[in-house]
Amino acid sequence: LIECYRDIPALVDHLHLPVQSGSDRILMAMKRGHTAIEYKAKIRALRAIRPNISLSSDFIIGFPGESEQDFLATMKLIEDIGFDTSFSFIYSARPGTPASDLADDTPEDVKKKRLQLLQTRINQQAMAISRRMVGTTQRILVTGVSKKDPGQLAGRTENNRVVNFSSLDHDLIGEFATVEVIEALPNSLRGVLLS
Repeated sequence: LIECYRDIPALVDHLHLPVQSGSDRILMAMKRGHTAIEYKAKIRALRAIRPNISLSSDFIIGFPGESEQDFLATMKLIEDIGFDTSFSFIYSARPGTPASDLADDTPEDVKKKRLQLLQTRINQQAMAISRRMVGTTQRILVTGVSKKDPGQLAGRTENNRVVNFSSLDHDLIGEFATVEVIEALPNSLRGVLLS
């Protein structure tokens, strides 16, 4: 994977690399086959090649036996890596899986609170990244009409950010365009079409 990002310039500066937890104890119980340190080493190697790479991941909160220490290890991993987005969920047993036989001993209200803390922190990190993009010029792939304004088009940056910009030129859809980012919003960027 790291060699691909080094050798294939066409790969965009975004990667979804599931980790599930920052706790080695929980990762072992999940049978994930990696430790938090090994995961961080992969990210360091990727960032040595692509310093601006945007990272998303999956997190499972409240896996059977998850302690406060385990959750704090996950939060530390989030801080250390600086994830941009996540797909994060509260653990639920799936029949037929080895984990379904484990005691689900974390109270539901604790799981919900932990999930909210995790999602809030990742959203804060994402907003900080978006704010740093204000004033930059970005090459985007125009993907279609904006979901909220039919007078705007939407596209995605190399680091997977949605940028909305004023244009009625539907011939741009499916093409690359250059925009200047003028505003960071909670779930997107606002831009001005340059070319």
